Amino acid sequence: MPHISIVGGHEPSHRRPGRLVLATVVAAAVLGACSGVEVRDDSDNDPAARNADPTAASGPLELAVLPKAVGHEFWNTVRAGAECAAELAGDVTVEWDGVTAETDVEGQVNLVQNFVTRQVDGIVYAATDSSALAPATQSALDAGVPVAMIDSGTDPQPDEVPLYATDNHAAAIEAANLLAEELGPGDHNVAMIEFQPGSQTNTERVEGFTEGLAQHENLTLVGQQPSHSDVNEARRVTEDILTANPDLAGIFAANEPSVLGAAQAVEAAGRTGEIVIIGWDAAPDEVAGLRNGQISALVVQNPFNMGYLGVQNVVEHLREGTPLKSADTGVTFLTQENVDTEEAQAILEPSCDNPPVE
Repeated sequence: MPHISIVGGHEPSHRRPGRLVLATVVAAAVLGACSGVEVRDDSDNDPAARNADPTAASGPLELAVLPKAVGHEFWNTVRAGAECAAELAGDVTVEWDGVTAETDVEGQVNLVQNFVTRQVDGIVYAATDSSALAPATQSALDAGVPVAMIDSGTDPQPDEVPLYATDNHAAAIEAANLLAEELGPGDHNVAMIEFQPGSQTNTERVEGFTEGLAQHENLTLVGQQPSHSDVNEARRVTEDILTANPDLAGIFAANEPSVLGAAQAVEAAGRTGEIVIIGWDAAPDEVAGLRNGQISALVVQNPFNMGYLGVQNVVEHLREGTPLKSADTGVTFLTQENVDTEEAQAILEPSCDNPPVE
């Protein structure tokens, strides 16, 4: 029976599954946030006081949770995890808000600052740009508002700000290994469709995949373009790479829109099944592509766990004074062989009744 390989933070990056296995995470139905915010006394309205004494935060809590951008299945699953943690904690309201495109860095900076001004109890968010969002994080800390990062952090990352995310570097090395395994012996030209330059996750995946390729002398990177997390842009740049490299044998696409656009370009060129695509994330269309052979494998994160841990740990920090510590949220590798197993479905269709969290 095919197995699922789950890689956590302490898993050695050189370990590879015995067969091509791909990571798949798909958004579940978004869970409703629970109770509203009640009237608080003056001490609860002073974030600086709460930061000095986290256990002083009694009563209802209001947390702002910001994805890189709203709309994608990946972020919908993050939201489900965040709202699940709030529901289980009780008396916690999650306010979900975000920009409409990951390229709107200034818009995200303004959103973070708005929540600081409103004096929410805590902020959980994924940075669209690691450098540009660093001052916004520091502004929140200076105002006494604790911050937790999910998926993508900042540079610099303050010691008191945890990151709940995939080990993107190690997973991208494995993506290169999976591509090499699927292509087999002989010399092959390959391409990489990255997504948003400046994003920490993009940087880590690009560096990891490049490092992984260096371990396979028969693979040559002949094209590398960003999709800016837009399906149409991903299709266009993939078409350009295919035109310039008619012998292209494989593609690594580093996030959901990049995967979908690359698959569309390959299909339009009549080369589905001929060009190996190793993708990232697990939106429904990606999983469908995996099942029908358009995509060979998917590197799947655990976005539910990201949202869940972000909210859970900030709540425990506010209520109990528990120190905030980073955690690897894990990654899974899926192929056609295991996509329909019970273990895979628990990751693809997470729920608050049986959350895929550690």
